Amino acid sequence: MKKLFILSMAVISLNCFAQSNKPIQKIVNFAQLQTVLQQNDNKLCVVNFWATWCKPCVKELPGFMEVNKTYRDKPGFKMILVSLDMASEMDTHVKAFLLKNNIDTDVYLLDDNKRMNEWIPAIDKKWSGAIPATVIYRNGRKVAFEEGELSKEELVKMINNYL
Repeated sequence: MKKLFILSMAVISLNCFAQSNKPIQKIVNFAQLQTVLQQNDNKLCVVNFWATWCKPCVKELPGFMEVNKTYRDKPGFKMILVSLDMASEMDTHVKAFLLKNNIDTDVYLLDDNKRMNEWIPAIDKKWSGAIPATVIYRNGRKVAFEEGELSKEELVKMINNYL
């Protein structure tokens, strides 16, 4: 009985550890997303706005995932993807896309289309709303913004300017 208890505890511990490292996949409104972006956690946070239907977005994602793999173990780095897909597609199309494309970072689906004329300029006054768009935050403060597709090299250069 004691061995069974110890084995059960080990399995539960491993399961909890695995779940804690699992990327977040969550539908949020802009206020909830702002809470994530404004964390004062002493990390450089790369945030990419994208969608599964956006060809330039899909084209740049493999480079973003390579960069994330390189930097994710650094204590001062975090990457977040913000999907602008329809919330009704999160559990079907979006999650299937994430799995198929080995997206292993936190993904928030921003479901706040009715207020887009408020949150787009709140992200950056120069942002037209076109995607992809990448924002870099440090301690909740925006330090860089780039509208349009980024190459892996351009992303690395942006990160290294602020890391």
